[in-house]
Amino acid sequence: MEGTVFNIFAGLAVLSALLVVANPFSRNPVTSALFLVTTMISISGLFVLLGAYFLAAVQILVYAGAVMVLFLFVIMLLDLREGARRKLNLVSFAMGFMAVGSLFLVYKSSVDQTYGDTTQHQEVAAGVNQVEGSTRALGQSLFSAEKGFILPFEIVSVLLLVAMVGVILLSRKEPL
Repeated sequence: MEGTVFNIFAGLAVLSALLVVANPFSRNPVTSALFLVTTMISISGLFVLLGAYFLAAVQILVYAGAVMVLFLFVIMLLDLREGARRKLNLVSFAMGFMAVGSLFLVYKSSVDQTYGDTTQHQEVAAGVNQVEGSTRALGQSLFSAEKGFILPFEIVSVLLLVAMVGVILLSRKEPL
């Protein structure tokens, strides 16, 4: 029974993720966003099958709830139309590539600082110092000062803030 439910959730996640990117039924970006909600809910079902109930609840509340509301707000604020799409010029492509590259380097250095010692990986794999599955232990392991994920968490929050400000500036009717 569990295998059948897993196959249903996994198939639904893959199918709806493909429909987010290439939707033959509609060119409307709101439809793609709703398929993204379906993907997130099916991933939450996979978390439930793994016994990670907290992650399943966070997946639905944070991603399918708050982040998708933000995505839909941005899509509707931009009011995308087929004929109004901008041409891709070389400068914007180069700047976007440099921004993605610099974010990757920051993320890589954060991961290297967090997991720099390979002997600790072997200890964790052997069962030494494993964290129990409680919410308190999860929060302490994610946001602790040593070997935590404070830096990536803050980077994502700043990136989301910059994206929101950028969308507001792009959607203005009158020039600056």
